[in-house]
Amino acid sequence: MNDIKLTNAEESVLKILWEKEKAFVKEVIEEIQGKKPAYSTVSTIMRILERKGYVSYESFGKSHRYYPLIRREDYTKGVLSHIMNSYFGGNFKEIVSFMSSSNNISISELDEILSDLKNENKK
Repeated sequence: MNDIKLTNAEESVLKILWEKEKAFVKEVIEEIQGKKPAYSTVSTIMRILERKGYVSYESFGKSHRYYPLIRREDYTKGVLSHIMNSYFGGNFKEIVSFMSSSNNISISELDEILSDLKNENKK
């Protein structure tokens, strides 16, 4: 995964591309909730994502249909790894402790998560 941090706007556009798999700028704009950004704004974000190595495109005359070069799962793993290393010293126990205490996770929920992890490791 590219180590360049994405802005919220870039991440929002990438999420739409993951859902649609391939899309023209106008199709991405249609998916944006609330006030629609200008075509040129979304087009610029697409070019930035391309330069950062997250998307590519197919040409159709002067139009481009964009598609992601990174899977959502790989991006998510990279972001979580960055957070864990940057804020928790790479210590998984620290991040789980922080998440459970700040989100009021019950002991039974933690037991369920642990059970799921154990079952996943057996596969």
